[in-house]
Amino acid sequence: MKKQWLGIAAVIGLALSGSGVQAADTIKIGLMAPLTGSWAGEGQGMKRVVELLADQQNAKGGVLGKRIEVIAEDDGGDPRTASLAAQRLTTQGVVAVVGTYGSSVTEASQTIYDEAGIPQVANGSTAIRLTEKGFKHFFRTAPRDDEQGRMAARTIEKLGFKKVAILHDNTSYAKGLADEANALLKKEGKEVVFFDALTPGERDYTAILTKLKGANPDMVLFTGYYPEAGLLLRQKKDMNWNVPFLGGDATNNVDLVKIAGKEAAEGFYFLSPPQPQDLDAPDAAAFLSDYQGKYHELPPSIWVVLAGDGFRVLVAGIAGAKSTDGDKVAEYLHQNLKDYPGLSGPISFDAKGDREGEVYRVYQVDAKGDFVLRKL
Repeated sequence: MKKQWLGIAAVIGLALSGSGVQAADTIKIGLMAPLTGSWAGEGQGMKRVVELLADQQNAKGGVLGKRIEVIAEDDGGDPRTASLAAQRLTTQGVVAVVGTYGSSVTEASQTIYDEAGIPQVANGSTAIRLTEKGFKHFFRTAPRDDEQGRMAARTIEKLGFKKVAILHDNTSYAKGLADEANALLKKEGKEVVFFDALTPGERDYTAILTKLKGANPDMVLFTGYYPEAGLLLRQKKDMNWNVPFLGGDATNNVDLVKIAGKEAAEGFYFLSPPQPQDLDAPDAAAFLSDYQGKYHELPPSIWVVLAGDGFRVLVAGIAGAKSTDGDKVAEYLHQNLKDYPGLSGPISFDAKGDREGEVYRVYQVDAKGDFVLRKL
């Protein structure tokens, strides 16, 4: 019996050592994304982009001579789910993490990754405070809301609107952008006739639209996300209220037109980094061709492309640091990664982990439901 147990133990030992060797032959990069929930369109796009780029990188030999393995966890677009997703990723041997989309969702994961020494590159999280906490392992390929706030104020000025209503949804991102725009507009002498929040996830916004209409604005700045923006546009049309709407960058998703309908969405302005079809970086055309070839459509938004850029800079950081050690990779990204050729343009990070340079543009939805770049 003793010999039998020794034999079993030897087999188990070989199996464990074999799995250890296999694990050592891969470099695991995590992806935290809203794969379910109201932002699932963004999350599924993020997953497609990162997996496509990982396959392409592996075809070129991976990184540090090892194959890259993508480990995806669903944050559901919810801060509570995000903290659990982050904890799961830290126990699965990931050396870096791409994601996530919403600012409040990213915020729930920052401390977990930073304390674990795991570099994190967010792709759709623009709230200012995310990079004001001193986390040395946190980066983002998305711009900040103070830059977007300046662009919103400048756009409203160029479009000639004087009386502005501001509507947000109380999330970290939307409230931060609303506060930033509110301060800038008042400083420039604009009349802010309404400032309030809706409750995200509801199906009927007639009551808040009625209040907005009563304030008699020249235009409405909505700083929330595309599901609510689509409903607002559809329901204001049902009210025969034709006031122009300007959205923040979280309204940039093709599902906005599907929710609103083309007729209701026509004329809607929004701020965003360049749309996928407007990317002019050297590697962008080949990437878009590969994406379309595999998935038979363009990426649904620029945010999923920025997830791809997050993956690319992490691979560059691992290769440049010649290590998967989180501190060394973060140090390389802070100090040595300069004008990296991202899909969305050159990428460098400042001391806080923010992306340097201005990237915002103004778009408008046309009669066909397409997003058209506007030059104001």
